[in-house]
Amino acid sequence: MKPILSLFILILLTLSTTFGQILTRGTVKGQVGTAPGKPLEFSTMMLLKAKDSTLVKGAISDVDGKYSFDNVGAGTYLVAAQQIGYRKTYSVPFTIDEAHPAIELAAITMTDETKSLTEVKVVAQKPFIEQQVDRTVMNVENSILASGSTALEVLEKAPGVTIDRQNDQIQLKGKSGVIVYIDGKQTYLSQQEVSNLLKNTPSDNIASIEIITNPGSKYDAAGNSGIINIKMKKNKNFGTNGTFILGSGYGWVNSLTGARKDLPKFNTSLNLNHREGKFNVFGNYSYINRQSAQSNEINRSIPYNGHTTYFDQYSFRPNQFSGHSYKAGLDYFVSKKSTIGVLFNGFTNDWRSAGQNNTFISDENHQLTSRPTTKTDAREFMTNATGNVNYKYDFDGKGHELTVDADYVHYGGKNNNNLSTIYYNPDNTLNRPNQDVRNNMPSIINILAFKTDYVHPLKNGSKLETGLKTSFVSADNNTIYDTLQQENRQWLPDASRSNQFKYDEHISAAYVNYAGKIGKNLKIQAGLRAEHTHSVGTSVTLNQTVDRNYLNLFPTMFLSRQLDTNNVLNLSFSRRIDRPDYQNLNPFVFYLDPYTYQKGNPFLRPQYTNSIELTHVYKNGLTTTLGYSRTTDFINQETPRQIASENITYITPENQGHLDNVSLNVSFPVVIAKWWRMQNNINSYYQHYQTFYSGTPYDVKLVAYNVYSSNNFTLSKTLSAEVSAWYNSASQYGFYRAQPMGAFSLGVQKKVMEGKGNIKLNVNDPFWLNHFNGRAVVQDINFHVASRWESRRFMLTFTYRFGNQNIKTERQRNSATSAEQNRVKAGN
Repeated sequence: MKPILSLFILILLTLSTTFGQILTRGTVKGQVGTAPGKPLEFSTMMLLKAKDSTLVKGAISDVDGKYSFDNVGAGTYLVAAQQIGYRKTYSVPFTIDEAHPAIELAAITMTDETKSLTEVKVVAQKPFIEQQVDRTVMNVENSILASGSTALEVLEKAPGVTIDRQNDQIQLKGKSGVIVYIDGKQTYLSQQEVSNLLKNTPSDNIASIEIITNPGSKYDAAGNSGIINIKMKKNKNFGTNGTFILGSGYGWVNSLTGARKDLPKFNTSLNLNHREGKFNVFGNYSYINRQSAQSNEINRSIPYNGHTTYFDQYSFRPNQFSGHSYKAGLDYFVSKKSTIGVLFNGFTNDWRSAGQNNTFISDENHQLTSRPTTKTDAREFMTNATGNVNYKYDFDGKGHELTVDADYVHYGGKNNNNLSTIYYNPDNTLNRPNQDVRNNMPSIINILAFKTDYVHPLKNGSKLETGLKTSFVSADNNTIYDTLQQENRQWLPDASRSNQFKYDEHISAAYVNYAGKIGKNLKIQAGLRAEHTHSVGTSVTLNQTVDRNYLNLFPTMFLSRQLDTNNVLNLSFSRRIDRPDYQNLNPFVFYLDPYTYQKGNPFLRPQYTNSIELTHVYKNGLTTTLGYSRTTDFINQETPRQIASENITYITPENQGHLDNVSLNVSFPVVIAKWWRMQNNINSYYQHYQTFYSGTPYDVKLVAYNVYSSNNFTLSKTLSAEVSAWYNSASQYGFYRAQPMGAFSLGVQKKVMEGKGNIKLNVNDPFWLNHFNGRAVVQDINFHVASRWESRRFMLTFTYRFGNQNIKTERQRNSATSAEQNRVKAGN
């Protein structure tokens, strides 16, 4: 990795020397901001000829509101500043000549746009996929195709994101270990539970999704492949306003018998906001009720003592989910410098399933020897309550600020699962007595966190940031198994399967980050984060304790070179950590049927990833990113194992050697016509797994890619349409090779009620193309998995906005518990 890092830095310095020649013509510099003196970043700055306002050059103001125009010929000019929500503002005219080759203008002060909605005409809309310099943004709020879907289904369309439906894993550019934030707060859920939470989150509640592959030192170091931040909708307007959403849909699948299973869906939500004077009060409530289903086919062979047993398993699991989520908050602007806020949010999720698993067991001659059938009846009930108190002090309105956050998070779960297995002979007679097992799994997770961040601007637009954070996590999971005695039909405790697991963790962190400039066009940001972790995992039942205590340093480095008005080159490096999910450390066993189960691993170690990325941006549109990363002590969430003498196959998380990943991502918009806009993304990556499996070297290399394309059509002032498609090539998940997947969706939107309402109709995967096919072959492991779910759906959504819709901005903030919640398991 060091040679690659040196090569990238050498390339950047060479380009800096090449393009950093002294210009012989004039330069224009200045700063743009608001009346209180706060800089306005990302404002559109235009250099105009004073004579006829002809555009000469364009630029974007930086985070300090500063802008510059280089290589300006002699003449008389003026500068125009433009940004949504503010009046277009002009500078005084000025002249470039031999006597005045360098002009530094007085600060341009922009004022709020005060026009009413009836006077404002929207002339542009953000694309569904927006490529920014340091992140990819999915603007979900205005998308037709996103309406009526779930957060997971929308995320599946994100560039570089792959969803492993079989194992409920989210991957980014071929790497697992994604950390998911919601409104800047980490969910503290495991990968599987984050996936389940997103399955049950209505997309109509989402404003945007940010994908950040190399976060800075200010962020928690967790997440080897980066951060996905889901921003929920929140009104930004003065006065009283709100949004009401009502949606309904329909999907269907075929059961094991071939019978059609209808799956209706319903969701509704209400968002309210009142902002006046020093107070901003906001809240929302949403309800979702949806039926879904998934079918699986598993084919495996188990060799033992010179003979081979074949298993063909077919399962069908219809699910019923209902969920309530809520949020309420208050911001109080104590003065122009001080703001204090409180936030409370949570959810109640109830998931039920009654499925059946038919297994056909054959001998080495493929003659059927047994046919066990397992019926499952499961219910998972989880509640979450999160409280946050935050304070912000703005010293001078110029970016000098102090923020403080304190959080308390509580998760409570009650999971029940009943399994009843009947063993049939090939002639349908009973093979042996039935086996009935039930388990009850109560769980409690409490998280307390505190963080503070301080930003101090320095000279020449540079700034210094520093902060502290501490978090305490306490988890208690109790797995209680009972077995039904067939003779007297009494339930008896099963101590061999039951287990209570407690986990306590304390993380203390501190960081420092510097951002500034070297010369005119080279920006630098460098940071260092230190995290100390002390964790204790205890299996009460097994009397087994694992105590870990370690300190890690996580450096980050970002370089950005403005080559000219059309080209920007960025280089970034970061080191990150992925700690094991709380429940993955629990050694309990969860049974799918008597021959298949999964179990935790209390000896899991954290995995570490070093990443470097080189990004080129052309005309703020075409973005090309080349990246390399190495993950050591790679956590494979689904390591297959077998007990051949008992015909048992199980999966467990294990640390598996290291993983090298080289990726190339290209994102580009295409304007085909005024009414037709297209956004495309192509991501390819090379992966190299190196580890040992049962003492034998395991070495796998793979080249894979995924493609996404979104098309937006403006058919009239009130009618628009979208068509999108995605495709993932064959890929590798640890020991599993997944076959290609893909689908397309289409939708139409009609504005009604003078623009206050809209109706969206979308069809997701109309030809039912999206399904999973995978195989694992390693030593004595040989099995194939095929899964289908009701990805084919029709959804109809109505949205109505009411109240004052004048555009005003709100303060944005992240809470203290943005990293820990991703490691909590929250459902099915």
